[in-house]
Amino acid sequence: MDKQSVQSEMSSYVGKLLRDHFGKGPSSVFVSLEDPYLTIYLKDFLAPMERVLVGQKNHNKVEETRDLMMRELIPDIKATFRASVGIEVESIYYDWSFPNKSGILIGIVKSDQQSTNLKSYDPGSTLYEEVEKVSEQAEKAPESINSYLLNDRTLLIVRSGILVAIEKELIASGYEEPLKISKRRLEKRLLNRASFEKILGKRIEDTFVDWDFQNDRSYIVFLLRP
Repeated sequence: MDKQSVQSEMSSYVGKLLRDHFGKGPSSVFVSLEDPYLTIYLKDFLAPMERVLVGQKNHNKVEETRDLMMRELIPDIKATFRASVGIEVESIYYDWSFPNKSGILIGIVKSDQQSTNLKSYDPGSTLYEEVEKVSEQAEKAPESINSYLLNDRTLLIVRSGILVAIEKELIASGYEEPLKISKRRLEKRLLNRASFEKILGKRIEDTFVDWDFQNDRSYIVFLLRP
């Protein structure tokens, strides 16, 4: 199966899966597969009950409910991708933009699947400097930063070594979910869109953030306007 067919199969499956479990699926699902990363961008994805909660500013309730649902769905997504298109996805992370009614799934494909030609992307040192500044305000400067332009719209930034001691203690004590929700809110405030647009020379439509707490790693995705 060629890459375009694989991406189309994944898009169709994810759209149906979310529609079956949330009562309303996204209007559009865009899949980008650039080994070892997989991104699935969802547009117009907000169920009727969620729309009411978001209108009442109960974003946390929606996030908590979606977290519970995604924990159930991720094993099915991994198994289906493995069986239907032969892609072994190691981990899946996700985030939502309720004002834009959008979301992202970020998959890490097992590295032994195929050799990768993905190269780091950096339009200039100022990108990493800005990411480091945001990280220092929220937690601490990352031990390493890498960025990848997966397609003309999707910029993935990977930070490693950013958690401080109190965050590690909260994770060990079972407070992973409230920590993640709080960090998302804080970092999205700090990720000044205008600053990054100036550095990238492109408009940013959406910003997403998620963490791999066990491996002390973070994923930032900027969806750029074509």
